[in-house]
Amino acid sequence: MLKLGNGNKQKNEKNTVTTTVTPPSNFIREIIDQDLRTNKYGGRVHTRFPPEPNGYLHIGHAKSICLNFGLAAEYGGWCNLRFDDTNPSKEEIEYVNSIIEDVRWLGFDWGDRLFYTSDYFEQLYQYAVQLIKKGKAYVCDLSPEQIKEYRGTLTEPGKESPYRNRSVEENLDLFQRMRAGEFEDGSRVLRAKIDMASGNLNMRDPVIYRILHATHHRTGDKWCIYPMYDFAHCLSDSIEGITHSICTLEFEDHRPLYDWFLDELNVHHPRQIEFARLNLSYTVLSKRKLLELVEGGYVTGWDDPRMPTISGLRRRGYTPESIRNFCERIGVAKRDSIVDIALLEHSIREDLNKRAPRVMGVLHPLKVIIDNYPEDQVEELEAINNPEDPTMGTRKVPFSRILYIERDDFRENPPKKFFRLAPGREVRLRYAYYITCVGVVKDENTGEVVELHCTYDPETRGGWAPDGRKVKGTLHWVSAPHALEAEVRLYDRLFTKENPCAEKNVDFKTYLNPNSLVVLTSCRVEPSLADAAPGSRYQFERQGYFCVDSVDSTKEKLVFNRIVPLRDSWAKIEKAQKQQKSA
Repeated sequence: MLKLGNGNKQKNEKNTVTTTVTPPSNFIREIIDQDLRTNKYGGRVHTRFPPEPNGYLHIGHAKSICLNFGLAAEYGGWCNLRFDDTNPSKEEIEYVNSIIEDVRWLGFDWGDRLFYTSDYFEQLYQYAVQLIKKGKAYVCDLSPEQIKEYRGTLTEPGKESPYRNRSVEENLDLFQRMRAGEFEDGSRVLRAKIDMASGNLNMRDPVIYRILHATHHRTGDKWCIYPMYDFAHCLSDSIEGITHSICTLEFEDHRPLYDWFLDELNVHHPRQIEFARLNLSYTVLSKRKLLELVEGGYVTGWDDPRMPTISGLRRRGYTPESIRNFCERIGVAKRDSIVDIALLEHSIREDLNKRAPRVMGVLHPLKVIIDNYPEDQVEELEAINNPEDPTMGTRKVPFSRILYIERDDFRENPPKKFFRLAPGREVRLRYAYYITCVGVVKDENTGEVVELHCTYDPETRGGWAPDGRKVKGTLHWVSAPHALEAEVRLYDRLFTKENPCAEKNVDFKTYLNPNSLVVLTSCRVEPSLADAAPGSRYQFERQGYFCVDSVDSTKEKLVFNRIVPLRDSWAKIEKAQKQQKSA
């Protein structure tokens, strides 16, 4: 877990997060380095991760989490976790709890710096009063529709509200009465008095307080007016002593407003820095669209393993290390772009290749009877747990007369370059023996192959022939009497289109992948998985990486989620890119 110092310490505690990637230089680090050289903030680096508790975090938030906590650790500073909870109509304690769990799972620790914007409601109110007294804010009675109309367009200036020149005394009285609950929702707002002719629409007298009679998850019914995000966010940063307020690119046009509030109130002024948000291919990362998928029943919930939420990735089997390494790889940029989801999949393969135990699981079982193997005999064969890590040792797998192999590993009439099992052909069983197919049994009605008869060579124990003969096919298998039945869920990308939101007039759900989930109910896995803990990860040899489902799997019914197949498309892309550069 990444531990950062608290506000009373000058240095951070030891960073216990490890990564295989050296952080590259980027424009944010260059800005921080310059600020340190000029002693702009007294040599401090203090960041924050400020989610709104109105939904579950997704992989895009993970990029921001890793960036903010990572920079704080790198520079010996601090990072706060702050909930910008200014909209009680959309916020729930469920989201707060899930966000805390997600950030911790990713490996980060905020120490004693867990804050809420609602902690500052009284102070924010007093800041608004200061603006009114300076003649920089006024109570406006225009309706939301009228405010929008008066705002103007990108090519036309806005019009001043008829209430813009109310006296300071009248504005103070009305604002106090707004707080006291005298007025209905939407009847009045408090607006900053800036410039209705500004080329930046955000500076055209933005709303900074609105009336909202709603129960807040922390303050209850104490307040019926709530600050707008732009007003609350910059001042919360200031109150907490943040030095570098790192946010995504859509806030670039809001930066003049961020600076205006802080300058007018003459308070501590953090530096806002914008970077490009994460856009991932074959994925949507909009809270609104993700909520639409959940509420429409297109997925089973926020933690559905097809969802790009952190809880969904966790349930699917992704490791926090793989996500952190992915975020480090993609880096930060000033322009939006789409990152190939193959890179995310490559990150989990790379991680699990080193740490995941190998086991054998048969997803589409086909029975094999070894005719010349003793009926009552059972052997314990030695299998390697992970060839990438010899310290993981070996395990025993039972071998008997009746086995299951993968149905796709047999062809009665094999095509060219098919080197697996076929009538009269010899193959190797992983860790076991050479076998030869001598008979095929079919269903009388359908003609489907239901059983194979084979013979084995007892001299090839361990999968090697003493006479030096070689075979081209090696198959995984399980012993039928000892195998455990399991349900396997094969997850694929949620959308069939690289950018499902690219077409403005087409519903993004049009591109939902009908094969994003395929459930196999009659799979067989080796008996070593009998005590597999929920969340544990394995490589099913020749099949892919799988995780024991943390919700539905029990000792009575094993359920595995496929994290990713073994085939690594990103590795091929990377290889081609390197070849192109060298040419």
